[in-house]
Amino acid sequence: MDLTNVRMVVTDMDGTLLNPKHEVSERFYELFEALSAKGIRFVAASGRQYQSIIDKLGSIADRLVIIAENGGFAMENGTELLSTPLPSDLRNRVLHTLHPVPDIHPVLCGKHNAYVRGHSERFLDKLREYYSDFEILDDLSAHQGEIMKIAVYHFESSEKFIYPRVRDFETELKVKVSGENWVDLSHKDAHKGHALGIIQHRMGIGPAQTMVFGDYNNDLEMLAMAEYSFAMANSHPNVLKAARYRTLSNEEMGVERVLEQLEAQL
Repeated sequence: MDLTNVRMVVTDMDGTLLNPKHEVSERFYELFEALSAKGIRFVAASGRQYQSIIDKLGSIADRLVIIAENGGFAMENGTELLSTPLPSDLRNRVLHTLHPVPDIHPVLCGKHNAYVRGHSERFLDKLREYYSDFEILDDLSAHQGEIMKIAVYHFESSEKFIYPRVRDFETELKVKVSGENWVDLSHKDAHKGHALGIIQHRMGIGPAQTMVFGDYNNDLEMLAMAEYSFAMANSHPNVLKAARYRTLSNEEMGVERVLEQLEAQL
């Protein structure tokens, strides 16, 4: 595979760059330095909260573009590039629809903070892995601030227990099964592909120069924005079908293996 045209690397976080322990490998940091020195731009694109992505990427966070909240919010070194909030009337309709559904846990996701109900310590323990900053509210529908998306969690299966309850919103919102346990609802334009397109235009880098890694349905739009689209071996079947190429799983450092090939060719 000829990778000499690549100028931008875009990677999802959970299930892709992060290993099963939700860690970034030291090998990735080494490759980041080597490829950055050769002019490669890096983008981290995740359903995670902005601050959570910053925390995961540590010392290099201010040297790449960060697409957070599934494309609803993007920043580069403290400069906001994109903000696509969820309309408040739709937010409240979603919350009303979800209210009677048992064993689910909705999260209102703002740019720099998240809001949850405090009725489940088990869920709050899980939430801390994905959200560095959150506030507990008695009534989510009473929150008046700007919200980028609603993330909904189920401990067993998002596709089975959450998605059927919210699929009717697909005519008005972007509804994504974004992980085994998560469904995200956001503005129609709040997806990783839309955000990546804006960043590509801003940097003068086209799809033929873009490499993207993903594993779940919320990565589909950004995979379509790249000539070099890679599905992880652990990907959802939809992603395996959509991507042009495959790599090893996140447990086997699939992203790093491809980046080693890229570094060797540049």
